Amino acid sequence: MSQEQPQRPGASQEPIKYGDVFNVTGELASKPIGPKDAAAMQSADNKILGETPKGGAAAVMQSAAIANERAGVVSHNQADVAGDQGVAVIKSDADGDVMITEAVAGQIVGQYRQPDVSAVTTPAMLVDPGSITIGEALEAAAISAADKPIDQSDAAAIQAAEMRATGSSEITPGGIASEAQSAATRNARTQRFEDQATLSDVLSDATAMLPKDKAVTREDAERVVAAEVRNNPGMSTTPGGVGAAMAAAAKRNQNSTI
Repeated sequence: MSQEQPQRPGASQEPIKYGDVFNVTGELASKPIGPKDAAAMQSADNKILGETPKGGAAAVMQSAAIANERAGVVSHNQADVAGDQGVAVIKSDADGDVMITEAVAGQIVGQYRQPDVSAVTTPAMLVDPGSITIGEALEAAAISAADKPIDQSDAAAIQAAEMRATGSSEITPGGIASEAQSAATRNARTQRFEDQATLSDVLSDATAMLPKDKAVTREDAERVVAAEVRNNPGMSTTPGGVGAAMAAAAKRNQNSTI
C-alpha cells in the first residue's frame, strides 16, 4: 500500500490532502480529507471485510480527518468525495488469493492480498480425524517459508494459531507463541540476516509444543490470516507463511469431507 501516516498541519494551517497520504493524481490529490469521507471508507470496509484493517485506507483517512478538523481547516460535516464521486472496497480473486482494493473517486488508495478461506465451511466437529491439524499446518509453514525471519506479523499469526488450537485466550508459557514473540523482538534488533531466527527455527516442532491441537477449520484460518495481515505494514500475508499454510489446510480439510 502506498500511503503514509498523516501529520497534523503546521503553522500554515494547510489541510492534509489526499495527495499528501495516497498515490493519487488530478483533482483528488488537491482535496482535503474530511470526516465524512473517512467515515464512508470505514463503513465500506466494515460492509465488505467485516472490519476496518489496521493501517488501511480508512484508518489513514480517519487520522487525517481528525487532524484537519482539530486544526479548523475542515468542518465536521465536510465530505468532498464521499457524497460526490464516492468510495469503494472491492474483493476479487487473484491466483487463489483474495485481492482487496480500496478506492476513492475511482483512484486506488489501498491494495493488498490475503489467502482465500471463504469457500471453507466445515465445522470443527465434522472434520475427518485424518485432517490436517493446526500444529501440522504450522510445521508446513516451517518448510515452505523456512528461511523467513520472524517478524511481528508472523508472531501475531502464530499466537492466533496457538489460541485456536488450545481454545485459550492466554499465551502458553514457553510455548510457540511466546517463542515466536521473543524471536520477533530479537530479530528487530539484529541487523545481520543470518543471525535472525526464522520460521523454521520456531515452528519445526509445533505439534509437539502445542499442549492441545485440533483440525484446522475455516474459522481458525480466518483468525490467523487476519492477525497476520493486521500486523503487516504491507497489509498482506507471507507466501507460504503461517496464514497461507492455515488457509491451505482449511481447504484441504474441507475437501476431505466431500
